[in-house]
Amino acid sequence: MTNSIKLTLDNINQLFRQVHWNLSPQALTEAAIQYHQAQLADNGALVVSTGQFTGRSPQDRFIVKDTITATTVDWGKINLPIEPMYFNRLREKMLEYLADKTVYVRDAYACADENYRLNIRLISEFAWSNQFAYNLFLRPLAEELKGFQADWTILCAPGFEADPNTDGIRKPNFAILNFSAREILIGGTAYTGEIKKGIFSVLNYLLPMERGVFPMHCSANVGKTGDTAIFFGLSGTGKTTLSADPQRQLVGDDEHGWSDEGVFNFEGGCYAKTIDLTEEKEPDIYRAIRPGAILENIPFVAGTRHPDYADDSITENTRVSYPIHHIANALEKSIAGHPKNIFFLTCDAFGVLPPISRLSKEQAMYYFISGYTAKVAGTEAGITEPEPSFSACFGAPFMPLHPTQYANMLGERMEKHQTSIWLVNTGWTGGPYGVGERIRLKYTRAMIRAALEGHLEEGQTPYLPQDIFGLRMPMTCPGVPHELLNPRQCWGDPLAYDRMAERLAQDFRQNFRKYEEKADEAVKDVAPGALVF
Repeated sequence: MTNSIKLTLDNINQLFRQVHWNLSPQALTEAAIQYHQAQLADNGALVVSTGQFTGRSPQDRFIVKDTITATTVDWGKINLPIEPMYFNRLREKMLEYLADKTVYVRDAYACADENYRLNIRLISEFAWSNQFAYNLFLRPLAEELKGFQADWTILCAPGFEADPNTDGIRKPNFAILNFSAREILIGGTAYTGEIKKGIFSVLNYLLPMERGVFPMHCSANVGKTGDTAIFFGLSGTGKTTLSADPQRQLVGDDEHGWSDEGVFNFEGGCYAKTIDLTEEKEPDIYRAIRPGAILENIPFVAGTRHPDYADDSITENTRVSYPIHHIANALEKSIAGHPKNIFFLTCDAFGVLPPISRLSKEQAMYYFISGYTAKVAGTEAGITEPEPSFSACFGAPFMPLHPTQYANMLGERMEKHQTSIWLVNTGWTGGPYGVGERIRLKYTRAMIRAALEGHLEEGQTPYLPQDIFGLRMPMTCPGVPHELLNPRQCWGDPLAYDRMAERLAQDFRQNFRKYEEKADEAVKDVAPGALVF
Protein backbone atom coordinates (compact mmCIF):
# COMPACT_ATOMS: atom_id res chain seq x y z
CA MET A 1 0.00 0.00 0.00
CA THR A 2 1.43 3.37 -0.99
CA ASN A 3 -0.06 5.02 2.08
CA SER A 4 2.62 3.27 4.14
CA ILE A 5 5.47 4.55 1.97
CA LYS A 6 7.43 7.37 3.55
CA LEU A 7 8.59 9.85 0.92
CA THR A 8 12.36 9.90 1.31
CA LEU A 9 15.37 11.02 -0.64
CA ASP A 10 15.94 7.41 -1.65
CA ASN A 11 12.54 6.37 -2.99
CA ILE A 12 11.07 9.48 -4.59
CA ASN A 13 12.93 8.80 -7.84
CA GLN A 14 11.34 5.35 -7.99
CA LEU A 15 7.78 6.46 -7.25
CA PHE A 16 7.38 8.86 -10.18
CA ARG A 17 8.05 8.67 -13.91
CA GLN A 18 10.43 11.63 -13.95
CA VAL A 19 11.71 13.77 -11.08
CA HIS A 20 13.35 17.19 -11.28
CA TRP A 21 15.18 18.13 -8.09
CA ASN A 22 15.66 21.73 -6.94
CA LEU A 23 15.68 23.35 -10.38
CA SER A 24 16.70 27.00 -10.65
CA PRO A 25 13.98 29.62 -11.15
CA GLN A 26 15.16 30.04 -14.74
CA ALA A 27 14.79 26.32 -15.45
CA LEU A 28 11.37 26.21 -13.79
CA THR A 29 10.22 29.22 -15.81
CA GLU A 30 11.34 27.50 -19.01
CA ALA A 31 9.57 24.26 -18.02
CA ALA A 32 6.33 26.08 -17.18
CA ILE A 33 6.36 27.78 -20.59
CA GLN A 34 7.42 24.65 -22.48
CA TYR A 35 4.55 22.63 -21.03
CA HIS A 36 2.04 25.47 -21.55
CA GLN A 37 1.52 26.00 -17.86
CA ALA A 38 2.32 29.73 -17.97
CA GLN A 39 3.23 32.74 -20.12
CA LEU A 40 6.01 35.29 -19.87
CA ALA A 41 5.26 38.97 -19.26
CA ASP A 42 7.28 41.77 -20.82
CA ASN A 43 8.86 42.49 -17.40
CA GLY A 44 10.24 38.93 -17.25
CA ALA A 45 7.76 37.63 -14.65
CA LEU A 46 5.93 34.35 -15.12
CA VAL A 47 2.16 34.75 -15.52
CA VAL A 48 -0.05 31.86 -14.40
CA SER A 49 -3.72 31.06 -14.02
CA THR A 50 -4.73 29.17 -10.89
CA GLY A 51 -7.95 28.03 -12.56
CA GLN A 52 -11.19 27.64 -10.64
CA PHE A 53 -9.67 28.68 -7.33
CA THR A 54 -8.21 32.17 -7.08
CA GLY A 55 -8.04 32.10 -3.30
CA ARG A 56 -7.93 29.67 -0.43
CA SER A 57 -10.95 27.46 0.27
CA PRO A 58 -11.27 27.53 4.09
CA GLN A 59 -14.20 25.11 4.20
CA ASP A 60 -12.08 22.49 2.44
CA ARG A 61 -9.06 22.65 4.74
CA PHE A 62 -8.80 19.84 7.28
CA ILE A 63 -6.59 18.61 10.11
CA VAL A 64 -6.27 14.90 10.81
CA LYS A 65 -7.81 14.19 14.22
CA ASP A 66 -5.69 11.63 16.06
CA THR A 67 -3.91 11.09 19.37
CA ILE A 68 -1.70 14.15 18.80
CA THR A 69 -4.38 16.67 17.84
CA ALA A 70 -7.59 15.38 19.45
CA THR A 71 -7.29 17.43 22.64
CA THR A 72 -4.98 20.23 21.49
CA VAL A 73 -6.54 21.64 18.31
CA ASP A 74 -9.37 24.16 18.64
CA TRP A 75 -11.90 22.19 16.59
CA GLY A 76 -14.77 24.07 14.95
CA LYS A 77 -15.75 25.83 11.75
CA ILE A 78 -12.13 26.81 11.05
CA ASN A 79 -10.23 23.70 12.15
CA LEU A 80 -12.23 20.91 10.56
CA PRO A 81 -11.39 17.33 11.62
CA ILE A 82 -10.84 14.40 9.27
CA GLU A 83 -10.20 10.77 10.15
CA PRO A 84 -6.74 9.24 9.46
CA MET A 85 -8.30 6.62 7.17
CA TYR A 86 -9.45 9.32 4.74
CA PHE A 87 -6.05 10.99 4.74
CA ASN A 88 -4.40 7.63 3.97
CA ARG A 89 -6.87 6.89 1.20
CA LEU A 90 -6.33 10.27 -0.47
CA ARG A 91 -2.59 10.00 -0.11
CA GLU A 92 -2.59 6.64 -1.87
CA LYS A 93 -4.76 7.99 -4.68
CA MET A 94 -2.54 11.05 -5.11
CA LEU A 95 0.62 8.97 -5.35
CA GLU A 96 -1.02 6.75 -7.95
CA TYR A 97 -2.15 9.83 -9.88
CA LEU A 98 1.36 11.28 -9.89
CA ALA A 99 3.17 8.01 -10.55
CA ASP A 100 3.24 8.36 -14.35
CA LYS A 101 3.89 12.11 -14.36
CA THR A 102 6.86 14.43 -14.25
CA VAL A 103 7.11 15.97 -10.78
CA TYR A 104 9.19 18.78 -9.36
CA VAL A 105 10.80 18.48 -5.93
CA ARG A 106 11.80 21.51 -3.88
CA ASP A 107 13.82 21.30 -0.67
CA ALA A 108 13.48 24.44 1.41
CA TYR A 109 12.99 25.52 4.98
CA ALA A 110 10.95 27.87 7.14
CA CYS A 111 12.14 30.08 10.03
CA ALA A 112 15.13 32.38 9.51
CA ASP A 113 16.36 31.65 13.04
CA GLU A 114 18.18 28.33 12.62
CA ASN A 115 17.26 27.35 16.19
CA TYR A 116 13.68 26.87 14.98
CA ARG A 117 14.27 25.77 11.40
CA LEU A 118 11.68 23.50 9.79
CA ASN A 119 12.88 21.57 6.72
CA ILE A 120 10.24 21.30 3.99
CA ARG A 121 10.01 19.13 0.89
CA LEU A 122 7.44 20.01 -1.78
CA ILE A 123 6.54 17.47 -4.47
CA SER A 124 4.50 19.33 -7.08
CA GLU A 125 2.73 18.54 -10.31
CA PHE A 126 3.39 21.97 -11.81
CA ALA A 127 6.75 23.64 -12.34
CA TRP A 128 5.42 27.03 -11.25
CA SER A 129 4.10 25.64 -7.95
CA ASN A 130 7.68 24.58 -7.31
CA GLN A 131 8.95 28.03 -8.25
CA PHE A 132 6.43 29.57 -5.84
CA ALA A 133 7.96 27.48 -3.04
CA TYR A 134 11.41 28.71 -4.09
CA ASN A 135 10.15 32.28 -3.84
CA LEU A 136 8.26 32.02 -0.56
CA PHE A 137 10.29 29.64 1.58
CA LEU A 138 13.89 30.04 2.67
CA ARG A 139 16.48 28.69 0.27
CA PRO A 140 19.19 26.27 1.52
CA LEU A 141 22.75 26.69 0.34
CA ALA A 142 24.11 24.07 -2.07
CA GLU A 143 26.03 22.28 0.69
CA GLU A 144 22.90 22.22 2.88
CA LEU A 145 21.02 20.29 0.19
CA LYS A 146 23.40 17.34 0.50
CA GLY A 147 21.57 14.73 2.54
CA PHE A 148 18.67 17.12 3.17
CA GLN A 149 16.12 15.51 5.50
CA ALA A 150 12.58 16.84 5.40
CA ASP A 151 10.68 17.49 8.61
CA TRP A 152 7.47 18.04 6.64
CA THR A 153 6.47 16.98 3.12
CA ILE A 154 3.84 18.60 0.89
CA LEU A 155 2.18 16.72 -1.96
CA CYS A 156 0.62 19.24 -4.36
CA ALA A 157 -1.41 17.91 -7.30
CA PRO A 158 -3.88 20.51 -8.67
CA GLY A 159 -5.00 18.08 -11.38
CA PHE A 160 -6.08 15.44 -8.87
CA GLU A 161 -9.65 15.60 -7.61
CA ALA A 162 -11.11 13.64 -4.71
CA ASP A 163 -14.44 11.83 -4.63
CA PRO A 164 -16.56 13.45 -1.90
CA ASN A 165 -18.75 10.35 -1.76
CA THR A 166 -15.89 8.12 -0.60
CA ASP A 167 -13.05 10.35 0.57
CA GLY A 168 -14.63 11.97 3.63
CA ILE A 169 -14.52 15.54 2.36
CA ARG A 170 -16.96 18.11 1.01
CA LYS A 171 -15.75 18.81 -2.53
CA PRO A 172 -13.12 17.51 -4.99
CA ASN A 173 -10.55 20.09 -3.75
CA PHE A 174 -8.84 19.81 -0.38
CA ALA A 175 -5.90 20.76 1.82
CA ILE A 176 -5.19 18.38 4.71
CA LEU A 177 -2.61 18.65 7.51
CA ASN A 178 -1.42 15.50 9.29
CA PHE A 179 0.70 16.21 12.38
CA SER A 180 1.46 12.53 12.98
CA ALA A 181 2.69 11.83 9.45
CA ARG A 182 4.06 15.40 9.18
CA GLU A 183 2.60 15.73 5.70
CA ILE A 184 0.27 18.09 3.85
CA LEU A 185 -1.93 16.99 0.94
CA ILE A 186 -3.17 19.63 -1.52
CA GLY A 187 -5.37 18.52 -4.39
CA GLY A 188 -7.94 19.91 -6.83
CA THR A 189 -6.71 23.50 -6.45
CA ALA A 190 -3.77 25.31 -8.04
CA TYR A 191 -3.97 28.35 -5.76
CA THR A 192 -0.44 28.68 -4.42
CA GLY A 193 -1.53 30.28 -1.16
CA GLU A 194 -2.56 26.82 0.05
CA ILE A 195 1.13 25.82 0.03
CA LYS A 196 2.25 28.87 1.97
CA LYS A 197 -0.58 28.87 4.50
CA GLY A 198 -0.32 25.11 5.02
CA ILE A 199 3.17 25.52 6.45
CA PHE A 200 2.12 28.64 8.36
CA SER A 201 -0.63 26.60 10.04
CA VAL A 202 1.91 23.92 10.91
CA LEU A 203 4.19 26.47 12.54
CA ASN A 204 1.27 28.06 14.39
CA TYR A 205 0.75 24.69 16.08
CA LEU A 206 4.29 23.39 16.55
CA LEU A 207 6.11 26.51 17.70
CA PRO A 208 3.86 27.36 20.67
CA MET A 209 3.34 23.73 21.65
CA GLU A 210 6.93 22.48 21.32
CA ARG A 211 9.23 25.54 21.33
CA GLY A 212 7.51 28.33 23.27
CA VAL A 213 7.59 30.67 20.26
CA PHE A 214 4.72 33.10 19.59
CA PRO A 215 3.74 32.83 15.88
CA MET A 216 2.31 35.97 14.28
CA HIS A 217 0.43 36.81 11.08
CA CYS A 218 2.12 40.18 10.63
CA SER A 219 4.70 42.24 8.80
CA ALA A 220 7.81 43.57 10.53
CA ASN A 221 10.51 46.17 9.96
CA VAL A 222 13.48 47.55 11.86
CA GLY A 223 14.78 51.10 12.20
CA LYS A 224 18.31 52.46 11.95
CA THR A 225 18.71 52.24 15.74
CA GLY A 226 17.66 48.57 15.73
CA ASP A 227 14.12 49.13 17.00
CA THR A 228 11.70 46.52 15.70
CA ALA A 229 8.09 47.28 14.75
CA ILE A 230 5.33 44.78 13.98
CA PHE A 231 2.16 45.37 11.95
CA PHE A 232 -0.93 43.16 12.30
CA GLY A 233 -3.88 43.70 10.00
CA LEU A 234 -6.40 41.94 7.81
CA SER A 235 -6.72 42.48 4.06
CA GLY A 236 -7.26 46.10 3.08
CA THR A 237 -5.98 47.66 6.31
CA GLY A 238 -2.60 48.75 4.91
CA LYS A 239 -0.27 46.18 6.47
CA THR A 240 2.02 45.88 3.44
CA THR A 241 1.89 49.59 2.60
CA LEU A 242 2.64 50.85 6.11
CA SER A 243 5.41 48.37 6.85
CA ALA A 244 7.19 49.35 3.61
CA ASP A 245 9.16 52.34 4.84
CA PRO A 246 12.26 53.67 3.02
CA GLN A 247 13.71 54.68 6.40
CA ARG A 248 13.39 51.17 7.83
CA GLN A 249 14.49 47.71 6.66
CA LEU A 250 11.86 45.06 5.95
CA VAL A 251 12.15 41.91 8.07
CA GLY A 252 9.21 40.28 6.31
CA ASP A 253 5.71 41.07 5.11
CA ASP A 254 3.46 38.31 6.43
CA GLU A 255 4.62 35.64 8.92
CA HIS A 256 6.96 35.87 11.91
CA GLY A 257 7.87 34.25 15.20
CA TRP A 258 8.65 35.98 18.50
CA SER A 259 11.09 33.90 20.53
CA ASP A 260 13.10 34.59 23.67
CA GLU A 261 15.79 36.04 21.39
CA GLY A 262 13.58 38.32 19.28
CA VAL A 263 11.61 38.33 16.03
CA PHE A 264 12.36 36.23 12.95
CA ASN A 265 10.72 35.80 9.56
CA PHE A 266 9.16 32.42 8.77
CA GLU A 267 9.56 32.98 5.04
CA GLY A 268 12.06 33.93 2.38
CA GLY A 269 9.75 35.88 0.12
CA CYS A 270 6.62 37.98 -0.31
CA TYR A 271 3.14 37.23 -1.62
CA ALA A 272 1.57 40.61 -2.34
CA LYS A 273 -1.74 41.73 -3.77
CA THR A 274 -1.46 43.52 -7.10
CA ILE A 275 -4.92 44.88 -7.84
CA ASP A 276 -4.51 48.45 -9.11
CA LEU A 277 -0.77 48.26 -8.52
CA THR A 278 1.26 51.22 -9.76
CA GLU A 279 4.89 52.18 -9.30
CA GLU A 280 3.78 55.41 -7.65
CA LYS A 281 1.57 53.72 -5.01
CA GLU A 282 3.74 50.67 -4.24
CA PRO A 283 7.23 51.24 -5.70
CA ASP A 284 8.88 48.33 -3.83
CA ILE A 285 6.32 45.76 -5.00
CA TYR A 286 6.21 47.14 -8.54
CA ARG A 287 9.99 46.97 -8.92
CA ALA A 288 10.12 43.48 -7.42
CA ILE A 289 8.14 42.15 -10.40
CA ARG A 290 10.95 40.97 -12.64
CA PRO A 291 12.43 37.61 -13.76
CA GLY A 292 11.78 35.07 -11.01
CA ALA A 293 8.51 36.64 -9.85
CA ILE A 294 5.19 34.89 -10.48
CA LEU A 295 2.02 36.83 -11.31
CA GLU A 296 -1.26 35.08 -10.59
CA ASN A 297 -4.54 35.60 -12.48
CA ILE A 298 -3.54 38.92 -14.06
CA PRO A 299 -4.60 39.44 -17.71
CA PHE A 300 -2.41 41.21 -20.23
CA VAL A 301 -3.26 44.56 -21.75
CA ALA A 302 -4.91 43.63 -25.05
CA GLY A 303 -2.40 42.90 -27.81
CA THR A 304 0.59 43.06 -25.46
CA ARG A 305 2.48 41.06 -22.85
CA HIS A 306 2.12 43.87 -20.32
CA PRO A 307 0.23 42.89 -17.13
CA ASP A 308 -2.97 44.87 -16.59
CA TYR A 309 -2.96 45.33 -12.83
CA ALA A 310 -6.30 47.16 -12.93
CA ASP A 311 -8.08 44.19 -14.54
CA ASP A 312 -10.12 42.29 -11.95
CA SER A 313 -12.09 40.24 -14.49
CA ILE A 314 -10.62 36.99 -13.12
CA THR A 315 -10.44 38.00 -9.45
CA GLU A 316 -9.78 40.97 -7.19
CA ASN A 317 -7.30 38.72 -5.39
CA THR A 318 -4.56 39.08 -8.00
CA ARG A 319 -1.13 38.26 -6.56
CA VAL A 320 2.61 38.29 -7.10
CA SER A 321 5.21 36.15 -5.36
CA TYR A 322 8.93 36.92 -5.32
CA PRO A 323 11.97 36.20 -3.15
CA ILE A 324 12.55 38.82 -0.47
CA HIS A 325 15.86 39.91 -2.03
CA HIS A 326 13.78 41.48 -4.81
CA ILE A 327 13.04 44.18 -2.22
CA ALA A 328 15.97 46.59 -2.11
CA ASN A 329 15.43 47.53 1.54
CA ALA A 330 15.03 44.00 2.92
CA LEU A 331 17.00 42.91 5.97
CA GLU A 332 19.47 40.28 4.80
CA LYS A 333 19.04 37.71 7.58
CA SER A 334 15.37 38.46 8.40
CA ILE A 335 16.08 38.40 12.14
CA ALA A 336 15.54 41.35 14.51
CA GLY A 337 15.26 42.16 18.19
CA HIS A 338 12.23 42.27 20.45
CA PRO A 339 9.58 44.68 19.13
CA LYS A 340 9.42 48.10 20.72
CA ASN A 341 6.10 48.91 19.02
CA ILE A 342 3.24 46.81 17.68
CA PHE A 343 0.46 48.22 15.50
CA PHE A 344 -2.98 46.65 15.14
CA LEU A 345 -4.32 48.01 11.83
CA THR A 346 -8.06 48.14 11.31
CA CYS A 347 -10.10 49.72 8.52
CA ASP A 348 -13.11 50.88 10.52
CA ALA A 349 -15.76 51.72 7.93
CA PHE A 350 -18.14 52.92 10.67
CA GLY A 351 -15.95 55.95 11.51
CA VAL A 352 -15.97 55.13 15.23
CA LEU A 353 -12.45 54.15 16.25
CA PRO A 354 -9.73 56.79 16.77
CA PRO A 355 -7.01 57.13 14.13
CA ILE A 356 -4.54 55.97 16.79
CA SER A 357 -4.91 54.88 20.40
CA ARG A 358 -2.62 53.26 22.94
CA LEU A 359 -3.66 49.91 24.40
CA SER A 360 -3.11 48.45 27.84
CA LYS A 361 -1.98 44.83 28.10
CA GLU A 362 -5.56 43.64 28.61
CA GLN A 363 -6.88 45.78 25.76
CA ALA A 364 -4.13 44.49 23.49
CA MET A 365 -5.17 40.92 24.25
CA TYR A 366 -8.86 41.74 23.74
CA TYR A 367 -8.38 43.46 20.38
CA PHE A 368 -5.92 40.78 19.28
CA ILE A 369 -8.46 38.05 19.98
CA SER A 370 -11.14 40.13 18.22
CA GLY A 371 -9.07 40.86 15.07
CA TYR A 372 -11.47 43.52 13.82
CA THR A 373 -11.81 45.30 10.51
CA ALA A 374 -14.82 46.12 8.32
CA LYS A 375 -15.98 45.26 4.85
CA VAL A 376 -17.35 48.01 2.64
CA ALA A 377 -19.76 47.97 -0.28
CA GLY A 378 -18.28 46.39 -3.37
CA THR A 379 -15.68 44.22 -1.63
CA GLU A 380 -17.91 41.14 -1.74
CA ALA A 381 -21.15 40.23 -3.48
CA GLY A 382 -24.20 41.26 -1.48
CA ILE A 383 -22.47 43.86 0.70
CA THR A 384 -24.28 47.19 0.31
CA GLU A 385 -23.23 48.89 3.55
CA PRO A 386 -20.36 48.49 6.03
CA GLU A 387 -20.19 45.16 7.84
CA PRO A 388 -17.90 44.28 10.77
CA SER A 389 -15.42 41.49 10.13
CA PHE A 390 -13.62 39.63 12.90
CA SER A 391 -10.72 37.22 12.44
CA ALA A 392 -9.12 36.06 15.69
CA CYS A 393 -5.43 36.91 16.03
CA PHE A 394 -5.69 38.69 12.66
CA GLY A 395 -5.41 35.28 11.00
CA ALA A 396 -8.06 32.86 12.30
CA PRO A 397 -7.95 30.47 9.30
CA PHE A 398 -4.34 29.54 10.12
CA MET A 399 -4.53 29.14 13.91
CA PRO A 400 -4.95 25.52 15.05
CA LEU A 401 -4.91 26.46 18.76
CA HIS A 402 -7.50 28.43 20.72
CA PRO A 403 -7.09 32.20 20.17
CA THR A 404 -6.62 32.84 23.90
CA GLN A 405 -3.43 30.75 23.83
CA TYR A 406 -1.89 33.10 21.29
CA ALA A 407 -3.23 36.17 23.13
CA ASN A 408 -1.67 35.00 26.38
CA MET A 409 1.70 34.74 24.63
CA LEU A 410 1.27 38.29 23.31
CA GLY A 411 0.41 39.65 26.75
CA GLU A 412 3.35 37.92 28.43
CA ARG A 413 5.84 39.24 25.87
CA MET A 414 4.35 42.72 25.84
CA GLU A 415 4.80 42.93 29.60
CA LYS A 416 8.26 41.34 29.69
CA HIS A 417 9.74 43.51 26.93
CA GLN A 418 7.80 46.73 27.68
CA THR A 419 6.31 46.74 24.19
CA SER A 420 3.86 49.50 23.26
CA ILE A 421 0.79 48.38 21.34
CA TRP A 422 -1.27 50.77 19.24
CA LEU A 423 -4.67 50.41 17.60
CA VAL A 424 -4.56 52.29 14.29
CA ASN A 425 -7.71 53.01 12.28
CA THR A 426 -6.89 53.34 8.58
CA GLY A 427 -10.60 53.57 7.72
CA TRP A 428 -13.17 56.35 7.96
CA THR A 429 -13.66 59.48 10.05
CA GLY A 430 -16.41 62.10 10.26
CA GLY A 431 -19.05 59.47 9.53
CA PRO A 432 -19.33 55.93 8.18
CA TYR A 433 -18.42 54.80 4.67
CA GLY A 434 -20.49 56.83 2.21
CA VAL A 435 -20.78 59.80 4.59
CA GLY A 436 -17.39 60.46 6.11
CA GLU A 437 -14.01 60.34 4.41
CA ARG A 438 -11.15 57.88 4.63
CA ILE A 439 -8.26 58.93 6.84
CA ARG A 440 -5.47 60.19 4.62
CA LEU A 441 -2.49 57.91 4.29
CA LYS A 442 -0.11 60.78 5.01
CA TYR A 443 -1.74 61.25 8.43
CA THR A 444 -1.59 57.54 9.23
CA ARG A 445 2.08 57.49 8.29
CA ALA A 446 2.69 60.55 10.49
CA MET A 447 1.01 58.87 13.48
CA ILE A 448 3.03 55.69 13.08
CA ARG A 449 6.21 57.71 12.67
CA ALA A 450 5.37 59.65 15.84
CA ALA A 451 4.85 56.43 17.79
CA LEU A 452 8.10 54.96 16.47
CA GLU A 453 10.06 58.10 17.35
CA GLY A 454 8.66 58.30 20.88
CA HIS A 455 6.56 61.46 20.40
CA LEU A 456 3.45 59.72 21.74
CA GLU A 457 5.04 58.47 24.95
CA GLU A 458 3.56 59.37 28.33
CA GLY A 459 4.71 62.89 29.20
CA GLN A 460 5.21 63.82 25.55
CA THR A 461 1.51 64.31 24.89
CA PRO A 462 -1.69 64.24 27.01
CA TYR A 463 -4.19 61.41 26.51
CA LEU A 464 -7.97 61.44 26.52
CA PRO A 465 -10.13 58.37 27.27
CA GLN A 466 -12.82 57.55 24.72
CA ASP A 467 -16.32 56.71 25.87
CA ILE A 468 -17.71 53.22 25.23
CA PHE A 469 -14.48 51.65 23.94
CA GLY A 470 -12.29 53.10 26.68
CA LEU A 471 -9.43 53.70 24.27
CA ARG A 472 -6.75 56.22 25.20
CA MET A 473 -6.34 58.81 22.44
CA PRO A 474 -3.38 61.19 22.16
CA MET A 475 -4.54 64.79 22.03
CA THR A 476 -1.64 65.95 19.87
CA CYS A 477 0.55 64.32 17.24
CA PRO A 478 3.22 65.88 14.98
CA GLY A 479 1.98 66.34 11.43
CA VAL A 480 -1.66 65.52 12.25
CA PRO A 481 -4.53 68.00 12.80
CA HIS A 482 -5.48 67.71 16.47
CA GLU A 483 -9.22 67.58 15.70
CA LEU A 484 -8.68 64.38 13.69
CA LEU A 485 -7.44 62.51 16.77
CA ASN A 486 -10.86 62.44 18.46
CA PRO A 487 -13.39 60.79 16.12
CA ARG A 488 -16.48 62.10 17.95
CA GLN A 489 -15.39 65.67 17.24
CA CYS A 490 -15.15 64.89 13.51
CA TRP A 491 -18.83 64.00 13.23
CA GLY A 492 -21.31 66.77 12.49
CA ASP A 493 -23.78 65.12 14.88
CA PRO A 494 -22.08 63.81 18.05
CA LEU A 495 -25.22 61.86 19.08
CA ALA A 496 -25.16 60.06 15.72
CA TYR A 497 -21.55 59.13 16.51
CA ASP A 498 -22.63 57.76 19.90
CA ARG A 499 -25.33 55.61 18.31
CA MET A 500 -22.88 54.24 15.75
CA ALA A 501 -20.28 53.58 18.43
CA GLU A 502 -22.82 51.65 20.51
CA ARG A 503 -23.79 49.61 17.45
CA LEU A 504 -20.16 48.65 16.80
CA ALA A 505 -19.59 47.93 20.51
CA GLN A 506 -22.47 45.47 20.43
CA ASP A 507 -20.84 43.71 17.48
CA PHE A 508 -17.59 43.42 19.46
CA ARG A 509 -19.36 42.02 22.52
CA GLN A 510 -21.35 39.54 20.45
CA ASN A 511 -18.24 38.30 18.63
CA PHE A 512 -16.24 37.89 21.85
CA ARG A 513 -18.81 35.64 23.53
CA LYS A 514 -17.37 32.57 21.83
CA TYR A 515 -14.00 33.20 23.52
CA GLU A 516 -15.21 34.19 27.00
CA GLU A 517 -15.00 30.72 28.52
CA LYS A 518 -11.20 30.63 28.14
CA ALA A 519 -10.41 34.36 28.38
CA ASP A 520 -9.01 35.95 31.55
CA GLU A 521 -11.42 38.06 33.60
CA ALA A 522 -9.17 41.10 33.20
CA VAL A 523 -9.39 40.77 29.42
CA LYS A 524 -13.16 40.41 29.45
CA ASP A 525 -13.41 43.51 31.65
CA VAL A 526 -12.01 45.79 28.92
CA ALA A 527 -14.75 44.94 26.42
CA PRO A 528 -16.54 48.00 25.02
CA GLY A 529 -19.21 49.29 27.39
CA ALA A 530 -22.63 50.70 26.65
CA LEU A 531 -24.13 54.19 26.63
CA VAL A 532 -27.59 54.95 27.97
CA PHE A 533 -29.46 57.28 25.63
